[in-house]
Amino acid sequence: MPYIAVAIGVALAAIDQVIKFFVNTNLKEVGSVSVIDNLLSFTYVENNGVAFGSFAGNRWIFVVLTTALIAAILIYMFKKKPKSKLFYASVALGIGGGIGNLRDRIFYGYGIDYISLSFFPPVCNFADYCITVGTVLLMIYVLFFTSTGKKDLKNDKA
Repeated sequence: MPYIAVAIGVALAAIDQVIKFFVNTNLKEVGSVSVIDNLLSFTYVENNGVAFGSFAGNRWIFVVLTTALIAAILIYMFKKKPKSKLFYASVALGIGGGIGNLRDRIFYGYGIDYISLSFFPPVCNFADYCITVGTVLLMIYVLFFTSTGKKDLKNDKA
């Protein structure tokens, strides 16, 4: 199962990079294109920070942190070999998104963002959404499907 999660993560990172190639090639000069009026547009943004542009200018710190986090997840996954498909799904999404954004930071010095939703002001990218969904799934896994999470929930109810 760990190998499948890594393969899916790499595939998601590849999808992210293909999308960013087309965005960089076709959208950079245009700036923004409305896809669904008042809901979705594709807007080219160079993000020099992390989430929502915060901590701009710390490129190499985030390269090191992202690399370390991905390595820690891989080590844990291959040593512990959890049985949960939910865990592996969350890891695949996190690895895919992490690699996609890591590559941008290494080669461009910034992330390429392009998905703009009217009800969510920050412009994001496919990798960001992979990381977000993967993190939510990992939190659900830890809280509801591990003994640590269940003990914490029981203690909260007392």
